[in-house]
Amino acid sequence: MKAISILSIGALAAISAGCSTTEHSASATGERYPWKKNIVTTVFWIGEQPSASNPVPNRKSAWDKNWSRSYGGFDDPHPGHRSNYIPVKFTPRQNPFYCALPYNDMAATGHRPEAPRVVPWFTEAYQGRGVSTCKDRWVAIRKGNRTVYAQWEDAGPFRTDYWQYVFGNERPKITLNKGAGLDVSPAVRDYLGLDETDVTDWRFVEFSEVPRGPWSTLGENNTFVISDRKTGRELAQASKRAEGQ
Repeated sequence: MKAISILSIGALAAISAGCSTTEHSASATGERYPWKKNIVTTVFWIGEQPSASNPVPNRKSAWDKNWSRSYGGFDDPHPGHRSNYIPVKFTPRQNPFYCALPYNDMAATGHRPEAPRVVPWFTEAYQGRGVSTCKDRWVAIRKGNRTVYAQWEDAGPFRTDYWQYVFGNERPKITLNKGAGLDVSPAVRDYLGLDETDVTDWRFVEFSEVPRGPWSTLGENNTFVISDRKTGRELAQASKRAEGQ
């Protein structure tokens, strides 16, 4: 979870304007999940060390106690240490386009009591008491005329119980860390050209809505990679069957 710096007057104005623009209903374009507009957005990264303003290290996530190890290392945010949206020292084993939202559907004994009621896709995504229905979901994030797609991999910033905002029509509270409601990875930052604290729009998307892009190429958790491997295996099996005829 990333601490937030002081916002510009323009950013605060955008937040105020957005208070009247986000509705939790089907949009005019028929999207299942409407845009949440003008959300204060901060940058965080896997392997981030704790500090006075950010006491929680990002070696683990809400859903992975060994997040840094699963990812393959420190997702160095320094622009000079990155190339093609990934750190230059290694190739990530998970999708470098990731984000955090302030809700965790898991509790110590399974899912939170409200999760089946508030998570829109809970029933279709349910795989048992010990598996999150939120981890790896796709999120569209836009700034101006650019839109990036990331997978939900952690709970934050600062809260893990704010379903009224994540799935409902509440706004992040301005009095709580200037209204931060979304954390994004260095890859998302670089694709959108974000400042360390910025303002973006976001919404959930179905995998079928996500186009190919730099977010579709890497990661054991990446739905594109999983789907491509499955397709490759099926084609190989079909080819063997054809050869045997």
